[in-house]
Amino acid sequence: MNTPTAAEPTMARRLRLEVDRMIQRSLKGLEYLGSPAPAIGTTPRTLLHRRGTLSLYHYHATSAEVYRVPLLLVMATTNKCDIFDLAPGQSLIGFLLGRGYDVYVMDWNPPSREESGLTIENYTLDFIPDSIRRVQQDSGVEEVTLVGYCMGGVLATIYAALNAGGPLKNLACFTTPIDWKQMTLFQALVDQRHFELDRMVDALGNVPSDFIISAFAAQRPVSNLAAQLRLWDNMWNDQYVQGYRMMDRFAAETLPLAGAYFRQTIKQLVWKNALHEGTLRIGGRRVDLKNITVPLLHVTAQHDHLVPPDCARPLVALAGSLDKQEIVLPGGHVSLVAGPNAVKRMWPALDQWLEKRST
Repeated sequence: MNTPTAAEPTMARRLRLEVDRMIQRSLKGLEYLGSPAPAIGTTPRTLLHRRGTLSLYHYHATSAEVYRVPLLLVMATTNKCDIFDLAPGQSLIGFLLGRGYDVYVMDWNPPSREESGLTIENYTLDFIPDSIRRVQQDSGVEEVTLVGYCMGGVLATIYAALNAGGPLKNLACFTTPIDWKQMTLFQALVDQRHFELDRMVDALGNVPSDFIISAFAAQRPVSNLAAQLRLWDNMWNDQYVQGYRMMDRFAAETLPLAGAYFRQTIKQLVWKNALHEGTLRIGGRRVDLKNITVPLLHVTAQHDHLVPPDCARPLVALAGSLDKQEIVLPGGHVSLVAGPNAVKRMWPALDQWLEKRST
């Protein structure tokens, strides 16, 4: 690309720059269409355990000294864990490894037809406890820190409330929904008067990923068009295009949901708001957030359209922990965790909180 000189009149420089960018957009656009999507999730790891929809990974340490308490990251069941590990320099996992943490991740595979009956009980009373036991065995450490994102945070929160006696050391959540009545757009999408939940689940078994993607997109109907327009406008910028493609690939890998889990989530969490009201029962036991007594961190996004701050705020307010903190940062549901703003804001804040509580 030609570089305008300082001596050129301002308008001439602007026009020349725009012409150069138009040419680059056209050339890069053809390259974009003909090239494969960038690789994501490339940080070295070992598969510690695989059982059906669950994969438990241990990431290879990159620091000579490692904190005593391991981290177990819990991803939302709608997605692979790649949002934690987009690319070198854009990887929360890579950052945590570099800061000296021992990192394990609960990742998800598409549920099979036979797994359509999985419920919240399966995730919170089986998958999470089983993963914690395996982390304990592998690390040789009794205490574990759970770190949950979105619905992964809901599952981690339910587990923490039902296991007040341990073995949790800490609980950290990112943009985790608690008061579902504040999710007004989602409430409208699954309005009990019109949404035929039982008919859909009975007919399909697992809820297709296309439905999940459409439900998310419907909450911001013009965002996809706006994102594509921004992509074209920035097609000349290789760094912008790479970031867009990594996020786009992550979104495209949305997973189906086990039908019974989806049915229970809608009926109990969305329609009855049972987690917030304290009426949710899992395995016959009431989930009372006051039973959470371990150190608690909740990081929320100021401009989150999926989990608005008012929806997430009650977690810290209702938890019984004496050591608890909410951090509200600029950004959206995804940019809170991944991208340039996350690198500058959320990751250092998480590290600062964890380092004092991981020895």
